[in-house]
Amino acid sequence: MAARAAGPLVDGFMRHVTYLRVSLTDRCDFRCSYCMSEHMTFLPRQELLTLEELDRLCSAFVLRGVRKLRLTGGEPLVRRNVMSLFRNLSRHLDSGKLEELTLTTNGSRLALFADELADCGVRRVNVSLDTLDADKFRALTRRGDLEKVLEGIAAARAAGIQVKINAVALKGINEDELGSLMEWAHGEGHDLCLIEVMPLGDVEEERLDQYLPLSQVRDRLAQRYTLSPSSHVTGGPARYMDVAETGGRLGFITPLTHNFCESCNRVRVTCTGTLYLCLGQEDAVDLRAPLRASADDTLLHQALDEGMRIKPKGHDFVINRLGQAPAVKRHMSTTGG
Repeated sequence: MAARAAGPLVDGFMRHVTYLRVSLTDRCDFRCSYCMSEHMTFLPRQELLTLEELDRLCSAFVLRGVRKLRLTGGEPLVRRNVMSLFRNLSRHLDSGKLEELTLTTNGSRLALFADELADCGVRRVNVSLDTLDADKFRALTRRGDLEKVLEGIAAARAAGIQVKINAVALKGINEDELGSLMEWAHGEGHDLCLIEVMPLGDVEEERLDQYLPLSQVRDRLAQRYTLSPSSHVTGGPARYMDVAETGGRLGFITPLTHNFCESCNRVRVTCTGTLYLCLGQEDAVDLRAPLRASADDTLLHQALDEGMRIKPKGHDFVINRLGQAPAVKRHMSTTGG
């Protein structure tokens, strides 16, 4: 049941929150070395929000002015009956209250769902793909099949869904193929966005050994390609460059070398209903309790107001060998990518 109409979500720094990322599950069929431990302990299923609760929660955000909704994980497409949630949320696209319903996926199950996603109004997806070397891909993901991911990307494209490739830049692992990955992506009609590894959660790998500053990557690419600032924006944190030689766009997400907090318009909700106001901070509000306390959304909207009150100005990620603990203990798969 909807509560009395509430106003837009505006934090203490007068930033309007119009972009929500919601994790549907902490589970994933990959175990990427920079994201999670090989032997993960996942949350008990009863702790997760039901699909009906996720619909209600997302709808409350839409009522408060969220215009872009991204469903994430873990891997969102491993959630049972996940397409029922996409179908239900598509009503907000039909009403015009929501501009975009999209998802981030590892691509492993994209071929199964591409047509149905398109039918639900999904016009754009992000696919995480760090290498085109099949052996390296399996080593990085610890169990992934590159061919299935490429089939998923092709299926999305055939369904009329625009694909953006996300690649984490990893020192000594894929830094030598970022140029060729860009050429492949642009040749297939996809934007490529490079991301710095983030110090989230305990993994077996040493973060400093993985960390590759994108300032270095950009300088190296600029020696081979003509890069110029692009006017393209997606509402997310990426800053884009146009690449003359390929005719495509190259994005950079730089939470360490140059944070993007001054224009932050987004918040994240975990699969258990915890609202995180910043990816790199622990400030959080429990949304599951008010969801389950009443069929009316009044308590939920009060919790959203509290979230806006405590949303921090920004994060300050640091990677070094002085403190081995990650900057934030929770894994990216728990928070939602």
